[in-house]
Amino acid sequence: MRWGIVGYGWVARDYMAPGIAAAGGVVTAIADPSPASRTRAAAAGIAAFETTEAMLASGLCDLIYIATPNDAHLAPVRACAAAGIPMLCEKPIAASLEQGEAMAAAVADGPLYGTAFDQRHHPAHRRIAEAVADDAIGRPVAIRILYACWVDPDWTPDGGAHDNWRADPVRAGGGAVIDLALHGLDLAERLLGEPLVDLAIALQRRIHAYAVDDGGMLSARSASGVLFQSHVAYNCAENLPRRRLEVLGERGLLIATDTMGQTAGGTLVQQCGSTGAQTPLAFDTATSPFAAQAAAFMAAARGGPHDFSMPRDLALMRLFDRAYQEARSCL
Repeated sequence: MRWGIVGYGWVARDYMAPGIAAAGGVVTAIADPSPASRTRAAAAGIAAFETTEAMLASGLCDLIYIATPNDAHLAPVRACAAAGIPMLCEKPIAASLEQGEAMAAAVADGPLYGTAFDQRHHPAHRRIAEAVADDAIGRPVAIRILYACWVDPDWTPDGGAHDNWRADPVRAGGGAVIDLALHGLDLAERLLGEPLVDLAIALQRRIHAYAVDDGGMLSARSASGVLFQSHVAYNCAENLPRRRLEVLGERGLLIATDTMGQTAGGTLVQQCGSTGAQTPLAFDTATSPFAAQAAAFMAAARGGPHDFSMPRDLALMRLFDRAYQEARSCL
């Protein structure tokens, strides 16, 4: 299937475009107001447009991936909905709940919409979901996540012009927490098969001199009482252990290391609660979460069963926004 990309930044270029190719799709067009981004795309043989509307009018795209800054999601979503083109939009849904509500209204009776929560598609995390569903560790008790990185005020992914919009309170809608934490919240709901409730967030602006949070701790519980805890950060050195997922059950523990993130691989083990013995669990270590996500979205666009859901994602955004706004008032 032919993909168009709105916002040809580093995530789209270095992770999603290769993921689309690995899944059997092809990127045929991009839309980006940046001349440098359009030049990069053209050099790769991709048709480059300045606006979403021009790209859609070209007829080159069957599906659209939206990877603009968070506050610029609404306009391309509306354009895709009006054109009847299925769209996969990066998380968070938007920089604000108000924008997210408007996006939900735009796609309510329109084409397929998906939020790009790629972590729910990571092969290791799919394997964890299967293990939990198969009662491999008994009744789930708690989910614990560490997902951190280093993003200082001068950070730039391209080694060129500086544009760290992820530390811009308007364009991003916040800092480390709105960027990273929603992945874990969505993943927890996927692993447990039920929504989270009673979310609380504590923020910090500890290391970096910018106007948004550079770290946060989240706690919640699921509808049936499973506890959730997540530490996300922009202030953790890259060479330190910073990507870990644990699912504790009454009879054992599932431990995923270096699976949270953009790349394939990592490790997954199951630890017995009675003996402490650890057993490696096999999963597809060659497929990235972006490739798995692209494959899932293409299958959904062809009419296959899927779990993309704007109502579910909007409910999570509402839960997150209440806790995040309260936390920001205390920062």
